[in-house]
Amino acid sequence: MLLIKLGGKGMSGKGMGKYEFLTKGIGKKEAIVQGEKYRFTVMTPSLIRLEYSEEGYFENSATQAVVNRDFEVPQFQRSCELIDGIEWLVIETEKIKLCYNQKKFSEDGLQIQVKDITGALWHYGQELNDLKGTYRTLDRMDGESYVERNGQKKKMELGTGVLSREGFSVIDDSKSMALTPDGWVESRKDCIDLYFFGYGHRYLEALNDFYQLCGKTPLLPRYALGNWWSRYHRYTEDEYKKMISRFEQERLPFSVAVIDMDWHLVDEVDPKYGSGWTGYTWNRKLFPNPEGFMSWLHDKNMKVTLNVHPADGIRAFEEIYPRMAEAMGIDSTGGRTVEFDPSNPEFMEKYFEVLCHTLEKQGVDFWWIDWQQGKESKMPGLDPLWMLNHFHYLDSSWKGTRPMTFSRYAGVGSHRYPIGFSGDTAITWASLKYQPYFTNTASNIGYGWWSHDIGGHMWGARDDELMARWIQYGVFSPINRLHSSDNPFSGKEPWKYNAATREVMNRYLRLRHGLIPYLYTMNRRASRENLPLIQPMYYVEPEQEETYLVPNEYYFGTELLVSPITNPVDNVALSAKTQTWLPQGVWADLFDGMVYEGGRMVDLWRSVENIPVLMKAGAIIPMKNMEMYDNSVENPKDMEVCIFPAISGSFTLWEDNGDTAKDLDENWVSTKMQWEDDVFTIHAAEGNLSVLPEKRTWKLVFCAVQNLLLDNTTEGWNVSVMIDGCSLDMESTYDEENSSLIIRIPAVEITKDIIITFVNGLKIADNSRKRIFNILQRAQLDYGLKNKIWKMVCDSEGNILEKLEELDLNECLKGSLFEVI
Repeated sequence: MLLIKLGGKGMSGKGMGKYEFLTKGIGKKEAIVQGEKYRFTVMTPSLIRLEYSEEGYFENSATQAVVNRDFEVPQFQRSCELIDGIEWLVIETEKIKLCYNQKKFSEDGLQIQVKDITGALWHYGQELNDLKGTYRTLDRMDGESYVERNGQKKKMELGTGVLSREGFSVIDDSKSMALTPDGWVESRKDCIDLYFFGYGHRYLEALNDFYQLCGKTPLLPRYALGNWWSRYHRYTEDEYKKMISRFEQERLPFSVAVIDMDWHLVDEVDPKYGSGWTGYTWNRKLFPNPEGFMSWLHDKNMKVTLNVHPADGIRAFEEIYPRMAEAMGIDSTGGRTVEFDPSNPEFMEKYFEVLCHTLEKQGVDFWWIDWQQGKESKMPGLDPLWMLNHFHYLDSSWKGTRPMTFSRYAGVGSHRYPIGFSGDTAITWASLKYQPYFTNTASNIGYGWWSHDIGGHMWGARDDELMARWIQYGVFSPINRLHSSDNPFSGKEPWKYNAATREVMNRYLRLRHGLIPYLYTMNRRASRENLPLIQPMYYVEPEQEETYLVPNEYYFGTELLVSPITNPVDNVALSAKTQTWLPQGVWADLFDGMVYEGGRMVDLWRSVENIPVLMKAGAIIPMKNMEMYDNSVENPKDMEVCIFPAISGSFTLWEDNGDTAKDLDENWVSTKMQWEDDVFTIHAAEGNLSVLPEKRTWKLVFCAVQNLLLDNTTEGWNVSVMIDGCSLDMESTYDEENSSLIIRIPAVEITKDIIITFVNGLKIADNSRKRIFNILQRAQLDYGLKNKIWKMVCDSEGNILEKLEELDLNECLKGSLFEVI
């Protein structure tokens, strides 16, 4: 194990412990098969490292992408076969067979067979056809096309992932920098350094081993999972405060305040220094009291991030310039710029110690690193973006809080430095349609925490419906960050939109904040179990052809399936569709309780109010009670739990204090919830109870269940709530609109089991008629035709689908009805 620290050889020698970075660059010698110019390392039965060097040089250090090669040695056989007078080396495991002619790597001389899939044979150098990964940024993207400065568009190709229907993929690590023992980086000698993933369709296994090879996804701080407010706009301190206060009045929760580049001097910079794009000095005409301003935001339970473009260095007009110049041995009286040089370890050390820490002491919680100046630096092969991501992340825990960065993707291994800023996209339907797919495939290279400009950044036109759909997707994306450009008409404040869109935005923003307990448990799962929050449908059913035909559909954690709507509604049906694969089993819509049988492809139609978010049978989704409208992301004392009681199910809620510097087992407390045999049990919390309130109230929402009585009591269910063998009073209501039974339990100690028993059981609701009525009610259609269709439904005589086919119906309306019937 290599313990890297910034400091030591080639640096100031201070050995700054906060830059600890654990690597295991050297694999076990028993896994290595080596010749004069080649080396193979068998890492798992399906993962093998392939190296070739004319000089016989092989890299034992960790690299920017690969930080662990110390795998348990799998069983494998090494042998030689004589073919046409050439001795071929053969390495074989239970899953793959490598054949190599022991010459320079070539298409004819190196091949690997994947035994899981008939005909899966990789030849060195062949073009890969995998399920894709991600790429650096969506800057200037309109959908999948990049818009050139001259207006021309070109399609952008995603990078490589580690999953493939062909059964194999390859990570090329030949060009990445090596990590040195003193915590720095250095260029590598010319070599071939590949990692072959031959996992067939065992996608989750391949992804797990990728994380073992390239590092785990760190645990995000809890506040990152709430709503973020972001806008490129020249805010004043008073304007920003008034906006946040307006959010409070509107009961809209936000946990992160993003302040774009105008926090610092921009237009005020003397042209002799160049542009104001780079800056580190507060513009006190806009923010006269930065410390007080950020303290005010902290009092509102919001964290603060500032946008920085570091490329132009620290120039003489900056307040921090004299200190930085002195630290770098520059005579400040001459006004010489402290050059931004990520290849200089002394500069990087002072950049954090003198510059960043000074601003962080004022109240900055983390940095938005907005690097847009390319991949070149003074050190050949060194990408400044990667250096900023790597060292910003390592530095950001110096205050004893959980490290985090907000920056662009810088290649394989970037998942170690969340969160990703995906860049400036066009405000178009094409951009919205592309983002779910783009986010899904990012999981294929382990990159699970993209933050998009929800609502779009630039260009485009005002479209309230587009905004509603975008925020619906944003709430069910990894990070929900509303953003827009400096155009005075493009702000994303909900009150700037029509009543329908405003209502959607308000409701979904509150829902996102309510989902934080569920999301935080998924955050822990991503970090500890190597399972990203967002998973394409083919992860679970890789042999099911339909799962590859729904690129925008995905699992959102363990309990939910999401199929965003990315097209405008039809003017007659006032709904839009999304093609959706429903896996085997029973599914219920989170919003209206509509129940679906799985094992089929279906078009799901929704009005602008909602998108399809489906609960699996037995789903249990813990949330903060959404009636508590505040910015707090603390572990809530008022809980809300959605349960779809179609079959047995369980869920363990995990909580800690949300911002510890290190993720330790002793930080955590778990609360198991279980539905079985008509009994719902909230088990006593176990673990670090100090991070929880002593008591919690519970709002339990049993979704998609029949109403057994009309007088809105629970007598028909014959329900009891027991604590320590004693009956507990509770309140109950039935929501006809959503087919939900709601039970409210007063504050109970977290150390007590709560047992809710339904003596008469719960029955799954059939609300299809109600859904059909709502479809017809909404439709812009002749009243007589509406009534005719409704009577056909109510009469239920004959084949209704055939009768509807005989009518001259709008195709979208017909599709909406067919979904339900």
